This record gives sequence, structure tokens and C-alpha cells, in this order.
Amino acid sequence: MKGDLFSHEHMVQPAQAPGMTVENSKCIRYAVNGEMLARQGAMVAYRGNLQFERKGQGVGGMLKRAVTGEGLPLMAVRGQGEAWFAHEAQSVFVVQVDPGDEFTVNGRNVLCFDASLSYRIATVKGAGISGGGLFNSVFSGQGNLGLICEGTPLVIPVSPQYPVYVDTDAIVGWTAGLDTSLHRSQSIGSMLRGGSGEAVQLMLQGQGYVVVRPSEATPQKTQQH
Repeated sequence: MKGDLFSHEHMVQPAQAPGMTVENSKCIRYAVNGEMLARQGAMVAYRGNLQFERKGQGVGGMLKRAVTGEGLPLMAVRGQGEAWFAHEAQSVFVVQVDPGDEFTVNGRNVLCFDASLSYRIATVKGAGISGGGLFNSVFSGQGNLGLICEGTPLVIPVSPQYPVYVDTDAIVGWTAGLDTSLHRSQSIGSMLRGGSGEAVQLMLQGQGYVVVRPSEATPQKTQQH
């Protein structure tokens, strides 16, 4: 076969090593040699001897309370082979977590991750109201975390002198060493008169980085289980 579709740009090459790599801007390839975890429904292709097992809905089996309040079901992928993961053609990125690191991420942005990583569900400090982005997953240990993001994310440095304020519907995640609280940028009177529509933001203080997507949350599609 000939044509642009069959050019080197699109042709998959053999994996060079086990683990996670960015296949292209919309897809992550995972060369499995043992076990890894991924969001249910995110596998778009695989080859080799792999088994896919839906994780339970209990503790450790679900990234609970994603932005909409819904959980993120996970699946375990075991065996030897290669699998490709993507979600609605969103952009993909890999975060390397080292011992002593923590990365807090919104559940809706998780695509896949190494089984060597630990995670827990945390409520954002100071989040006394219901709303998007107030429940997040905190990853620690050592391994790679594959993320998805609508568009190209912004990575904004945070310092003690310069806190960063982020719309709660736009935040993807942040590094360890940052304190969070809710910040109200409008008075109640301004809100009643219409205001700017950006009444409450998440304020991050300390030393680190915050990752922001270039859009606010869109209604999520009902997941098929």
C-alpha cells in the first residue's frame, strides 16, 4: 500500500523498552511486561498476550469523585505485549514521578499509569463548597503517569511571592509543596448583579507548578460499564 497514510509518520515501530511512551500527540503506547493500569475504555489497540481485567469499584479500584462527582473506573492490563491508549483525541503527556514526589491530578485527566505508583483520593484543602475539581487523586512512589488534556496545557510556576489562581474547572494538577484554598474574586453583590462568571478560583501557594488546560470543563459523556 502507498500514500501518506502509510508513511513513516503514521507507521508504528517496534517498542524499544518496556513501559510507557508517547506514540503521537493523541496516543500513548505501553509495552507491557507484567501489569499496568488504565482508564476503562481507553485501549484503542493491542498486540501480544494481554489480559484486560476490570478493577473493582471499591477502594483502590476507582479514582473516585472526578470533577463531576463521578468515579473513574480502572482496568488492569496484564501479560506481555503492546497496548495503545487514547481518549476522545485529547492530547497526551507523560509525567515521571520519582520517590518523594507527589503529583495531584484531576481524575478526568488520568489515562494510564505504572502499577508501581500508589494513589489516594484527597479532598482539596479549603474546599468547603461542592464543585468541579475539588476531589483529586494524589500519585506517589516511582513510575510514569499518562495524562490527557483538551488542547495544549499551561504549566505555571508557583512561588511564595506569586500565588496562582486557577478556575476550578480548568485545573489539571499540581506538584507537591503547594497549599490550596478557595479564593472568591467577587463580592456577593457583584455576583447577584451578574458579575464576570468567575466567582471562585483555586488559589495555590508555595513552591511548585500547576498545570492548567486551556478550556473550562465540558459536560462529560455517560460512561459505558
